[in-house]
Amino acid sequence: MTQDSTIEFERKRNRPERYDRNVTENTLRAIKKIDKIRVDRDERHIAKRMKGKKTKDQREAEKELEQSIHIIKAPAAPPPIKVQVPQKQPEENRMEE
Repeated sequence: MTQDSTIEFERKRNRPERYDRNVTENTLRAIKKIDKIRVDRDERHIAKRMKGKKTKDQREAEKELEQSIHIIKAPAAPPPIKVQVPQKQPEENRMEE
């Protein structure tokens, strides 16, 4: 137990690092790169999940339309009736009558 390498590693890890400008620059660059990779992976994952959604939605809409077509279209509706409205007579003709 006294010669365990993990304990040595833990001891080194908990020590404060001495400031080094190059290490800091590299770390900040790496953080930006890691964030970009993470965002790209998230976008790819979402795109992969949504890949077949559009066709699935269209199929579901078609199926629903086939099942409930009776709501949209009446089975035997009579043709619309055309009603003719008499035109108003000019005011001069009314007074004479």
